Amino acid sequence: MDIFSDPVLLARIQFAATAAYHFIFVPLSIGIGLILAISETRYYRSRSEEDALAARFWVKVFTATFAMGVATGITMEFSFGTNWAQYSRFVGNIFGAPLAAEALLAFFLESTFLGILLFGRDKVSPKFYLASAWLVWFGSALSALWILIANSWMQTPAGAELSADGTQAILTDFLAAAFNPSTLPRYTHTVTALLVMGAFGSIAIAGWYLHKGRFSEFAMKTLRVGAVVGIVSTCALLGTAHSSAVVVAEEQPTKLAMMEGMYDDEVPPLYLFGWVDESSQQVITPFSIPGGTSFLATGTWDTEYPGLNSLSQTEDYGALDPTTAPVNFVFQTYHLMVAMFGLIMVTCLLVLLFTFRGGKIRQMKWLQWLCILSPLFPFLAIQAGWFTAEMGRQPWVVYPSVTGPDSVSLTVNDGVSASVTGGELVVTLLLFLVVYVLLIVAWARLLGKFIAIGPAKVIEMPDDVEVPAQMLADGPFRGETADPIGLIVEDDASKATPSKTEEGA
Repeated sequence: MDIFSDPVLLARIQFAATAAYHFIFVPLSIGIGLILAISETRYYRSRSEEDALAARFWVKVFTATFAMGVATGITMEFSFGTNWAQYSRFVGNIFGAPLAAEALLAFFLESTFLGILLFGRDKVSPKFYLASAWLVWFGSALSALWILIANSWMQTPAGAELSADGTQAILTDFLAAAFNPSTLPRYTHTVTALLVMGAFGSIAIAGWYLHKGRFSEFAMKTLRVGAVVGIVSTCALLGTAHSSAVVVAEEQPTKLAMMEGMYDDEVPPLYLFGWVDESSQQVITPFSIPGGTSFLATGTWDTEYPGLNSLSQTEDYGALDPTTAPVNFVFQTYHLMVAMFGLIMVTCLLVLLFTFRGGKIRQMKWLQWLCILSPLFPFLAIQAGWFTAEMGRQPWVVYPSVTGPDSVSLTVNDGVSASVTGGELVVTLLLFLVVYVLLIVAWARLLGKFIAIGPAKVIEMPDDVEVPAQMLADGPFRGETADPIGLIVEDDASKATPSKTEEGA
């Protein structure tokens, strides 16, 4: 097959797979980090045992997810040097500062105070411990900023010039490069989306507990927090999405044309859904709002935008071939993201309404199942958004934006490593897939055990005390013949009756 002999396509597939896999855990860790900080704040104020158990529960969930995010992120950085050597040479002068800052100013901050959360609860003051929880979340959000500075520069370059030999982008203004036209809109849009993901992750766990009739008070408190964080973040998402789309319309004309399936110059309509027939270069849809996209981008209904055919005839975008551009793919992922936003908003409103109105969600099995499944909506929206952003700038890896420096752009074909063969990429891709499957299974099992235990009261058991078999059968270690970590866990739904042996202990 041709795909196995095309190193450029294989390198793109490998990086897309690793990036998409990595971005399973980044939204969860940053989003759950806020839920963790809120939970620690509640415990700091109440000093109740129930809030202490809830805070410890979120620390465990966050730590497992954070560790997976770190492990899967490292492979992407290595692939820059192995699969994308020419790209690394081109952007190295620009990317060195933000990537170093991400490690020194954000990752170390996050990791240091996570250590306090894990090992310092009884060793530091409550106020310092609370500050550590918020600093962990702040560090994760700061880490996202530096990464998005680097990625946004690839979308809308600034503060740089082309070297004399044409092989490098040379940094001339750090602040201009860091705060290029798309940095702040893309950062705010991404982070609000991640907060939605964290809110829905907490809502799913709470919905599961309500469905199983366990930890009902914890579940209701979590639903209230998750619903509030979710609705606030979702409303903010409307504004950040608009800002990000305006930047695309102003700076990346070929991406806008792909998002709306425009091959010819036109006033772009607003499509709710459709299919781009790439052979006839037409959007097939039963419904559209004439001039709708023009209105969203400029506030007027009659602004004409160039299509792919005319853009490909210009000097700046001559590398684009409309006949091979992934127009339908970008169109579908963009509209999938928009559709998921609708489901996110509806779910937030339902959870908010039936959680605060007398807690009716306790009896609503269908809404509990919607809560359990709800993380799929922001997950699909986030992944679809990233595919839109990255595929929409093809065939460039450094996009020639409207206000970008002259000649500072790089195509995908010019960015790959010349020495890497298709066979090597196939082998490494398969190895990545095997390892990543094992990792996600391990993470899911660990997270499942944390959820099975829940925010439960932990009773320490001496080594010489035998745990009754019935307690093991009824508890979270169901089916095991010995307590694997030397403790018994109780929740508020089922209390095991202590035996004489336990009373003696």
